[in-house]
Amino acid sequence: MSKEKVIVLSVVQQGLTKAQAARKYQVSWRWVHILVSRYQATGTLDAVEPRSTRPHSNSRQLPLELRELIVRLRDQLTRDGLDAGPVSIQDQLRALGQRVPSTSTIRRVLISADRVTAEPRKRPHASLHRFAADQPNECWQSDFTHWQLADDTGVEILNWLDDHSRYLLGCTAHYRVTGEHVITDFTRLTSLYGIPASTLTDNGSVYTSRFTGGRNGFEYLLQRLGVTQKNGHPNHPQTQGKIERFHQTLKRWLAAQPPATTLAHLQNQLDGFAQIYNHQRPHRALNGATPAHAYTSTPKAQPAPHPPAPHYRVRHDRIDTAGHLSLRRAGRMHHLGVGRAHAGTPVLILTDPTTVTVIDTTTGQVLSEHDIDPTRAYWRNKNKSPGRWPRL
Repeated sequence: MSKEKVIVLSVVQQGLTKAQAARKYQVSWRWVHILVSRYQATGTLDAVEPRSTRPHSNSRQLPLELRELIVRLRDQLTRDGLDAGPVSIQDQLRALGQRVPSTSTIRRVLISADRVTAEPRKRPHASLHRFAADQPNECWQSDFTHWQLADDTGVEILNWLDDHSRYLLGCTAHYRVTGEHVITDFTRLTSLYGIPASTLTDNGSVYTSRFTGGRNGFEYLLQRLGVTQKNGHPNHPQTQGKIERFHQTLKRWLAAQPPATTLAHLQNQLDGFAQIYNHQRPHRALNGATPAHAYTSTPKAQPAPHPPAPHYRVRHDRIDTAGHLSLRRAGRMHHLGVGRAHAGTPVLILTDPTTVTVIDTTTGQVLSEHDIDPTRAYWRNKNKSPGRWPRL
């Protein structure tokens, strides 16, 4: 039995006065009076139990309407496949002109509304070392990720991300990403955004042949343009952390859309996502700015001092049974000797003002290089020892 009940019973049953009860139990006379009054008003001893000191109202408590709005925004962002954390909800509230609570307050609202799933303890953010380029075009990160069409056909999505601004430069769908796609996409993006100072990728064969010997077509192109190529350590995807994290955002959004039935359908979805990601969705790493704003508000970096980049003409072809290719230049047909060993190989032909380079589109290997000589019909492969010229 609680002390409060004992005090009341000593007065109403034992006949002690309130002053006597106060002295006996070492409390004030006023407190004894309050307890006896509560008992007499209700007729039950439970009325004298200690009461909560919690205030009946709190002027800082979020209004019910705002709490409901926070929950609705969480549900809407989740349905749209976008980040739905407290920071993203703050951005949405700010855009609506609403009061913006702290992230901890929003988190408490979501927990009380059963909108948060408990997860194992993650690595503390303070332990992470963050690196970002100082300028747009200082570094482009690239990687591709896997996805599935509605009929479970496997496809791959090739992405290019500016390291400084997180601006999504390119996002294209392919049944299988090849070295040809990487070169074609990179060439297209440089014509739109300029040539970056460097690139950062993993060690996939479409990006580098440094572990198999030689150079592939992408490496060759970067060297000719004066672009520094950087590759992450094997089995260490954290080096390309920005684009790896981007893949998570992309897949969450795609999962919230109707499954794409064709590659063209998927590409339309990716184009729509790029518009949202670049121009509408505030980015937490950019202090709430959009990638488009971050990309355009700072002067762009350029490659290290290097002779002016040549203009490349890109063409796809297949080597004939004799190991030759034909190329029309300035209205005249010329012939390239690549080698019979490569007969039937699909190739990418890069032509600049002085040189023609032939690249295997399957492996990315440079098959031949040819000096342009307008006076000759046949341009031999400089990578092979001179031999007898073929009869054309």
